[in-house]
Amino acid sequence: MPPWFSDPRYGRFSNDPSLTQQQIALIIAWADGGAPEGLPKDAPSPRQWVHGWNIPQPEKVVQMQVPVSIPATGDVEYTYEIVPTGFTEDKWVQMSEIRPSSREFVHHAVVYIRSPNSAWLRKAPVGVPFTPSSFADAHERAEAHETTSDMLLVYAPGSEPDRWPDGVAKFVPAGSDLVFQMHYTTNGHAGTDQTSIGMVFAKQRPKQRVLTLQLTNRTFIIPPYADDYRVEVAGTLPNDATLLSFFPHMHLRGKRFEYNIVHQDGGVETLLRVNYHFHWQLSYRLAQPLFLKAGTKLQAVGWYDNSEDNPHNPDPGKAVTWGGQTYEEMMVGFFDVAVPASMDKEQYFIRHAAPPH
Repeated sequence: MPPWFSDPRYGRFSNDPSLTQQQIALIIAWADGGAPEGLPKDAPSPRQWVHGWNIPQPEKVVQMQVPVSIPATGDVEYTYEIVPTGFTEDKWVQMSEIRPSSREFVHHAVVYIRSPNSAWLRKAPVGVPFTPSSFADAHERAEAHETTSDMLLVYAPGSEPDRWPDGVAKFVPAGSDLVFQMHYTTNGHAGTDQTSIGMVFAKQRPKQRVLTLQLTNRTFIIPPYADDYRVEVAGTLPNDATLLSFFPHMHLRGKRFEYNIVHQDGGVETLLRVNYHFHWQLSYRLAQPLFLKAGTKLQAVGWYDNSEDNPHNPDPGKAVTWGGQTYEEMMVGFFDVAVPASMDKEQYFIRHAAPPH
């Protein structure tokens, strides 16, 4: 059974693989009864395991054009590669999957959509790997880590492909590039990676477009030996949106993570609470999408275990701040929303004055 980390008191999720109490009782009774074999004629058909892609055969695969060399030891700076899609018409992506060629090195991968009118990383080379430190200009180095471009998909160990229902999809304009942001970690032997992303397109223009947003806190300092340190961040939605899914991200000291709606009277409505596991970074897809009005206050809260009792803790005696390496920490609450198909990410963040009462 794959693991599942959400607290069952909060939310219902379409990708929850948990067994019901009835199913568990049935298995226990069968085991207690000596686990008798059933009749062969009643057996289900053999499972047809997928070879390669976990989505239907992609209609388009975009691969990093040049493999990235990864050393045996040491830190590896975030590595980028810009790959043109070659799309001559707009595309609506209903399913996508990121496939590293060497998963053992990949801490995470983010594939961004760089539209033709975006100024992001325009001085960077295309089709070859580069790192932010390769830029002489400090602004250009910082720009690599900051973008308003939408994400096509995020990959981390344990994460799933995107499979959006009919009428909902990600948008990739004609002439766009895909920007692969790769975070590699070393493991004692050198290797290479050449990550790719596969896409299945919607059969017709959808009514809604998916945007990936995030609640991020970069200013925390986790004290040495703290076993339950709380970090929070909140923001209000600039426009109406339908909430679809969550993807919390922390590092090795991550303990718990939750998403809340904070109501005007101060009441807190918890939408998701997970016992975080760095090696199984799951998406949590709402069984019933939730419509949220403009002005809704969303809060993300993370708890960290920097104590000696955390077996994954690199150094409990060290104060921990934001950073890209696994021995540092992150606090990012990604979430996906659906908005009208004609609304892009830049338009979504234009706030409109409330009408007079």
